[in-house]
This record gives sequence, C-alpha cells and structure tokens, in this order.
Amino acid sequence: MADAKVIPFDDDRSRGSAAQRPARRRMGSRRGEGNTVQPLPDRARAREDGPVSREEQPPEPAEGGGGDGGLERRVAAGLAFLRRRLTGDYEVDDFGYDEELTDQVLMSLLRPVYEKYFRVDVKGIENIPAEGGALIVANHSGTLPLDGLMMQVAVHDRHPAGRHLRLLAADLVFVLPVVNELARKLGHTLACAEDAERLLGQGELVGVMPEGFKGIGKPFGERYKLQRFGRGGFVSTALRQGAPIIPCSIVGAEEIYPMIGNAKTLARLLGFPYFPLTPTFPWLGPLGAIPLPTKWTIQFGEPIPTDGYPPEAAEDPMLMFNLTDQVREQIQHTLYKLLVQRRSVFF
Repeated sequence: MADAKVIPFDDDRSRGSAAQRPARRRMGSRRGEGNTVQPLPDRARAREDGPVSREEQPPEPAEGGGGDGGLERRVAAGLAFLRRRLTGDYEVDDFGYDEELTDQVLMSLLRPVYEKYFRVDVKGIENIPAEGGALIVANHSGTLPLDGLMMQVAVHDRHPAGRHLRLLAADLVFVLPVVNELARKLGHTLACAEDAERLLGQGELVGVMPEGFKGIGKPFGERYKLQRFGRGGFVSTALRQGAPIIPCSIVGAEEIYPMIGNAKTLARLLGFPYFPLTPTFPWLGPLGAIPLPTKWTIQFGEPIPTDGYPPEAAEDPMLMFNLTDQVREQIQHTLYKLLVQRRSVFF
C-alpha cells in the first residue's frame, strides 16, 4: 500500500473536498430517476414537506411485536429491503451516506458490541440539540477507531430525536478496501473544513476527533492524556456556521488494545502511521486482534455557543486558540472526573 497522507482538519479548505474525490458508484433514487446521487438532504426543508406517506414507510410491527402478524410484517419489510438493494432503488447523498443501510443493517451489527461487549453508559445526551447543526469534539484513543463508532451508536440510539452523527475521518480510512465503502455508507467523510462546513450548513450533527493519529496511536503509558488539538480548524468551522461546539469525553477505549510498543519500520512499509504491539497482538495472531471487554462511559458536555461572534471571528487566531483550549480543557477535566468515579476498567 502506498503511504497514506494525513490531511489535517485545519488545512487548506480547497483540499480533499467532495468534488475532488474519485467518482463513486451512484444509485438511483426511490423514484427510479436513474443512476443519480441524491443531494444532501436539507433537514429544515424535509420538515416543511411533511411526513412521509405510509406507502413509502417500511411496515410497522404489530403491537407488542408478537404473533404471526408481527412476523409477517418483519419478513415483508426484510424482503422489501432486499429488493431495493438488488434493484438499486435506494438513496445515497453526495458523500455516499446510505441512511437506510445504516439504520437497518450497520447499526444492528454495531449495537451488540455497544450494549453487550463494551456496555456503554451515556451521560449528557440532552446537551445535543434536537435539530440543527452542531459540532461534537471528542478525545481519540484505543489503537483502532472503535471510539468513533461507539459514539455514533450512542447518538443514534440514545438521543430522543434519533439523530445521525457524521464523523470526519483521516484519508487513510478512504484508501483501505472495504473499510472505505463501509465508512462512506455510515456517513463518514474526509476531515477537511469544506466538507465539515457543508454538513453543518445542512443542519447535520458532525463529529471530529482533533487528536487524530497522535491520540489513537499513543502509548498505553500516556492514556487519558490529551494530545495536541491542532491549530483550531474545528473552531473556525463552527464559527463560520454559527454551530455550537459540544465537548465529548470517552472513557474505556484506552484499554481495549494496550499499546506497549510500535513497530515503526513495519508501519512505514505498510504505509500506516503506526503498527501497534499489544500484550496479545501480534503474538496470538487473529485472536490478538479481539479488543478487551472494557466498560465504557461517554459523556457529552454543555454546548459552547459560537453564534454570538461576528463573521470575521473565524479569522481571529487568538479567539480560535482560546476556544480550542477551552474545549480541550473541558474534555480533559471530564476525563479525570470519570476516571475517579470508575470502579474498575472492566465493571
């Protein structure tokens, strides 16, 4: 694999935008309009258009979910889903996000890991607005980016409005076979300012982990110590859109793959930012890639408003530094608080 170039979130906004990415396979809309990609939905416009008709909605299960009627409805809904998949009669947006596949399949695969394996506790979900754009900024850890996926499930399942979190990811994600397609289907996109601003402008909930590879690939001895947050690119993006910034602290991910070493030579050969050595990997082969079943807590902090600043505030380096430091300190303080409250790594 060629060396993967990491594009910082606060780099030149013209790089890595949706328009510059390689063309993707495009599916037709549910109205059978041919092979076209549906534009990113405008949530406000969708609300004005009113609810979807019952003919367009999937069949609802019978009351109580029991009986032959409930089973028949589930089978009918499953067959209808498969038919749409086979005929290409479904929608994706300009970034490749497939909401139906995410809700009905991908979330169902991630949910047992979230509920049964990591047993995630969620706090402060009420701090996420029911509608409109907002930027969730979280710490990053764990050797593999499972923390972002668990945060995505937490928002989807625990928020009263069932909101979808659109994560910003490094370009390495989009050059890996299979991972690339799954990430796009889940609504992930490249961590560049242009795409982030577009999503926020459409009223989407956007997630970013500014530590990047510095956070996810740090040694186990530095666990829960936040790394550098870059130059404040996420703050500038939030200021331009007037979107609130919601700090998020994740405890439990640091211990799933305790990174005790880094095979740098092998990492360079493979084009990876690091190659982790843990107590189980690569010594136990595929079994060593199974994460430890730690107990997780995800806490969403109080929003930091940005709509009260003038338009030129996004170009003020001192303001961006102060807001970046405020977000970072709030996340770090909450991490320490959650660690003190934690009874055990596994319980």
